[in-house]
This record gives sequence, C-alpha cells and structure tokens, in this order.
Amino acid sequence: MKRIDVKVTFNCNNHCDFCAQGNKRSFVKRKSLAEISNILSEARKNGVDGVVFTGGEPTLHPEIIKIVSKAKSLGFSKIQLQTNGRSLAYIDFCKKLKDAGVNEMGPSLHGSSPKLHEKLTCAPGSFRETVKGIINCKKLGMYVLTNSVITSANYKDLPSLARLLVKLGVNQFQFAFVHIIGTAWENKNWIVPKKSEIMPYVKKGLDIGINAGVLCYTEAIPYCLMKGYEKCVAEAIIPQGPVADADVFVENYADYRKNEGKVKRKECSRCVYFKVCEGPWREYPDIYGWAEFKPVVR
Repeated sequence: MKRIDVKVTFNCNNHCDFCAQGNKRSFVKRKSLAEISNILSEARKNGVDGVVFTGGEPTLHPEIIKIVSKAKSLGFSKIQLQTNGRSLAYIDFCKKLKDAGVNEMGPSLHGSSPKLHEKLTCAPGSFRETVKGIINCKKLGMYVLTNSVITSANYKDLPSLARLLVKLGVNQFQFAFVHIIGTAWENKNWIVPKKSEIMPYVKKGLDIGINAGVLCYTEAIPYCLMKGYEKCVAEAIIPQGPVADADVFVENYADYRKNEGKVKRKECSRCVYFKVCEGPWREYPDIYGWAEFKPVVR
C-alpha cells in the first residue's frame, strides 16, 4: 500500500519534551480544507490508497470531520488518525470520526502511569484522557495502534507500558526511538538514551506483546540490536508514500529516511542486515558514536 501523510495542523494541546515538530505551532498556519482536498485528490490520482492525518494534533483542526469525510469520498481504503489521544476521551467525537471514515486510530502513550506520561507531555490530565480515548475506540470496535516514544525518562517503563497496552486491548503497539530534532534536539542532553542500554527493556516489552498475540514493533532501532526480533522492525512494514508537511512536499518518505534522515557507516556493509537496515537517525552517532553498532556477519 502507498500512503500519504498529511500534516493538517501543528497546533497541539500537549507540549512534549521530545516533539520532532519543535515550535512550528507558533508560526505555521493550519492547512485549509480546500488545500487538504487538493492534496488528497492528487494523491489518489497517483495511486495512493492510504492516508494518515498527523500534526501537531490533527483533532484540533476545526474541520477534521470534513477532512476525513473527503478522504472517504475519494476512496482511500485506509484512513488513520495519528493523535495524542486526548480528544478521543469524548466518545461522541470518536463516533463522529469513525462514521466519517477513520478506520485506524493511532493514539500515543508514553508511560504506564500519569506521572511518567505527563512528565514527557507536560500536559496535566493527558494520561487519563488518552487512556480513556483508547478505551472508547475499542468500545466502538476500532483498530487501535499506539505509538510510544523511547526516551531516557521512560525506557525502563516499557515492559509496564506494554502490559498496560495489552490490558487495554490495543491491536498493535510501537516503541519508536526518539527522533533528535525539534524540541528533542533542544533537550538532547537529557532525553536521548543509549540504544544498547534500552534494549533489555525494549525486548521485555516486545515479549509481552508477542506472548499476548499483539502485533508490536520498534522504529529507528537498527537490526544489529534487534537480532531475534527482526519481525518487530517497523521499517519493514511502514507503507511508502509522500508527506505533505508545513511548506514542503516529500515525494517518498521512505527514501528520505534512508538517504537523508538515517545513516549507516562503512562497516555496516559487512552486516547481513545491510540491505534492509536503515541505521539510526543521523543525529544519534554525533552524540554516542558507533561503538554500539556491530555488524552481524555469518
């Protein structure tokens, strides 16, 4: 499947310490319904059959229901909302989104407790609202796939978080290593953990999902650290397609990730995973170097 990522607004009611969008909410205007409709129409003409609405927080766009309805009318088979989940605490709003055409809901949860989640989101009450949102979506029979950003503050909590997500009945969860840009770059001195140190907790979290029969993945963790968990590498299943960002249109985000966003070193060419692995986000080796990443050879 080809999928387009449309960033409909950069407004947000969280202020996450790891936000890759930085301060775009301060100066980037939200896209109009007409702009978004044109983007979606062009995507369909080019054979794109999935769409994910992101931001910022897409549920804060005043015309989000009309936006979703437009995607449905154009024939997109997968319509996903990537959200912090807070607006989903209102079940009537969830139902409107579902009726409009959302068939995949992607809320974000970054800790198994209010204290930890809200330490990172800097938004009091956000844990309760997001958890309630997940519960509401499941009540409505929606497919729920969550995203959790791995940081220095929460990596030891990943097994507990996985247990909570399984208990909530999510269909799929992902642990995504922090992308060190935007606000995360500003906080890089404390928010970025070493990948070798997080792996025991990542794998325990994945084991909990696997044993419960829940699809679970990691993102931005190279294959050399995922030996035995290769089927959990999200890059292998992320749909290819364009991104309609603030004032930039990326034709293929998969190509961007491989050629610009992430990086491999010369020694990686000896690794059995070289052709499928994208490497870490390029900012990471500038902080911790390459010693953790050892080529896997036959």
